[in-house]
Amino acid sequence: MNPIELADALQRQFELTEYGRQPAELYDPIRYIMSLGGKRLRPLMTLMTTALFTDNWQLALKPAVAVEVFHNFTLLHDDIMDKAPLRRGQPTVHEKWNANIAILSGDVMLVRAFEQLLDVQPAQLRTVLKRFSQTAAEVCEGQQMDMNFETRDVLTNAVSEVEYIEMIRLKTSVLLGFAMELGGLIAGADTDSTHHLYEAGVNIGIGFQLKDDLLDVYGDPAKFGKQVGGDIIANKKTFMLIEALERAEGDTRTQLLGWLACDTFDKAEKVAAVTQIYDQLGIRQLAEQRVAEYVNKGFANLEQVEADPDRKAILLDFAHQLVERES
Repeated sequence: MNPIELADALQRQFELTEYGRQPAELYDPIRYIMSLGGKRLRPLMTLMTTALFTDNWQLALKPAVAVEVFHNFTLLHDDIMDKAPLRRGQPTVHEKWNANIAILSGDVMLVRAFEQLLDVQPAQLRTVLKRFSQTAAEVCEGQQMDMNFETRDVLTNAVSEVEYIEMIRLKTSVLLGFAMELGGLIAGADTDSTHHLYEAGVNIGIGFQLKDDLLDVYGDPAKFGKQVGGDIIANKKTFMLIEALERAEGDTRTQLLGWLACDTFDKAEKVAAVTQIYDQLGIRQLAEQRVAEYVNKGFANLEQVEADPDRKAILLDFAHQLVERES
């Protein structure tokens, strides 16, 4: 159960995966976005949780690819909605081709994800397809919630922490939960263990997203991999801003609302000013506390999984490395 060995096998499986050939305009964008890489943590976690219970973890290779193909499908469509020019430092599909092609290529990716899942053994297939379908719908629900938040007035209809956590649970975390649960299902693990794997993925996934919010403000630009302060510049309703709006009073609140209402500004000045407000309100410490709470919940879930202690130790160690990342 060596993570490097599993990652290498996963890479070979991606190279073997065929999405289609003609029309080229339909399939070239799929090969393009899948070639951009990314962390690919979700499919790797599927292999690792399969390997918790069986030496035959190769059974999970195609289903693991399905998870990543679906994830990239959501990114492709999200980029259209966000009008994003770049993905992983390269032009987004709708910029390189056009929005109509990006929509249709994304649709095929969803179909191909289901196709890859058909490699699951018949005894588990119905359960896997049902759980995947539910997860896919929840990811869409989370994306719609996120778009709804964009139009919510910060004075009359502010987004609460509870709402935000539910949004990121759906938009980002349930897929990690499914990826980990999937490994247990493929390996024939008991119901309690697959449930604990799912909950572990969801809780760790929430912790990941909260850490992303934190790193966007306080991360090292050289390690973070993207512009620090991007969420502040865009007035994105992250955990940081939601908590600041909840806690700011008097002049501090006036200053924060002023920056949110300002259409013309120096980016560096705005990032510095809002970060200073976060410092005054203790938002960094609060975010770090929430990250720790959810990550610790996730590790507690993993501890309850009935599996070989040595194999479980490898999974726990790998998960700790992911949580401690700075990018």
